[in-house]
Amino acid sequence: MLTNDQLAQWDRDNFMHPSTHLGQFARGEAAQRIITGGEGCHITDRDGNRLLDAFAGLYCVNVGYGRTEISEAIARQARELAYYHAYAGHGSEASITLSRMIMDRAPDHMARVYFGLGGSDANETNVKLVWYYNNILGRPQKKKIISRWRGYHGSGLVTGSLTGLELFHKKFDLPLSQVIHTEAPYPFRRPRLDMSEAEFTAYLVGELEDLIEREGADTIAAFIGEPVLGTGGIVPPPAGYWDGVQHVLQKHDILFIADEVVTGFGRLGSMFGSDHYGLKPDLITIAKGLTSAYAPLSGSIVGQRMWDVLMRGTDENGVLGHGWTYSAHPIGAAAGIANLELIDSLGLVENAGSTGAYLNTVIAEAVGSHRNVGEVRGEGMLCAVELVKDRESRRFFDPSEGVGAKVVAAMLKRGVIARAMPQGDILGFAPPMCLTRAEADTIAGVTGDALREVLG
Repeated sequence: MLTNDQLAQWDRDNFMHPSTHLGQFARGEAAQRIITGGEGCHITDRDGNRLLDAFAGLYCVNVGYGRTEISEAIARQARELAYYHAYAGHGSEASITLSRMIMDRAPDHMARVYFGLGGSDANETNVKLVWYYNNILGRPQKKKIISRWRGYHGSGLVTGSLTGLELFHKKFDLPLSQVIHTEAPYPFRRPRLDMSEAEFTAYLVGELEDLIEREGADTIAAFIGEPVLGTGGIVPPPAGYWDGVQHVLQKHDILFIADEVVTGFGRLGSMFGSDHYGLKPDLITIAKGLTSAYAPLSGSIVGQRMWDVLMRGTDENGVLGHGWTYSAHPIGAAAGIANLELIDSLGLVENAGSTGAYLNTVIAEAVGSHRNVGEVRGEGMLCAVELVKDRESRRFFDPSEGVGAKVVAAMLKRGVIARAMPQGDILGFAPPMCLTRAEADTIAGVTGDALREVLG
């Protein structure tokens, strides 16, 4: 039984939701859910439905819901100092402490962290810093950014351009001309079925080399990539991919931005995806796992070689003309401190590795042999099931059939939230890092039941 229908009507009449079919929602044709609470890996809506959130919000509630340690830290900070800016050398105890905690966990060659609010603004910051860096070095033509098709890096103007998904470009006049794209490291969608993993890796590295040659290395400033493709399909990279890419970037003096909004702070079973895959980026983007989404906060972790040039730039030109009103917001920083302490004390990085591997195993056992499952893949507490019309020929369903969305809807009826990923019929899983094996079994069982309901 629905309650508080006035609230539901206010929602449809006043609230412009992100990533939503605006017309259908406003007319009452699209689903509406008002969330009222959460605990552990579950959320509750206003109708009393208790749902196992197998996507942790948007890959972000890493420590789980209802952690009073974080909410109490937020309340204490709000009472003591709700806000002060970080401009011109100002700081708070929370922002300074969190900076130290992040740098203690970051790869050794990183030097400083700059704070924003979300992954999109962090990547906007990264691009500005890259451009500034090359201007200080007297290379004003070296400004293009290479991203990958199917990558996700935000939904602003530059960051929406970096994102390699059609939905984020269509009718927005994106991508901007400074952004160019190379092939996605997506083995299941390799150009030829007879390609081995090694051949596919060589193909990807060769495509990157060819793009750089066509554009001119002297025009390319940076390459950005997620250690594991996220919204583009939850795809771990093929063996040797990152070694090959980093070799090419070093050869052509191209900076490397590792977008760790999803992978940072434990989701792969390592503190950072850069640790997991042996990456040495010049910038690391952090957000979601930094506070487990209990408060908005993001960051750009700057490597030493960039930091040295940024300092030189301010010596030559004065104050760095970049900042947000809410940079290093004390409440977000307090949430970040409590969150990182919980990740450590609860052993959540280790659990993401072990229980994440178990989740991938039981999902593969539950659905891997189904005639319409092309692949089950994952790493750490990330998993995806890719659906196909015919697995032998790797023939995909027509997008108009909405098969992935139908399976996710059937899962929701059974009390489990998964995500229908864009540009394909892909079921995405990224549960809180506190997931138990019993909860993993529930996710796998419901996935199998829903798949059989929709596809037989």
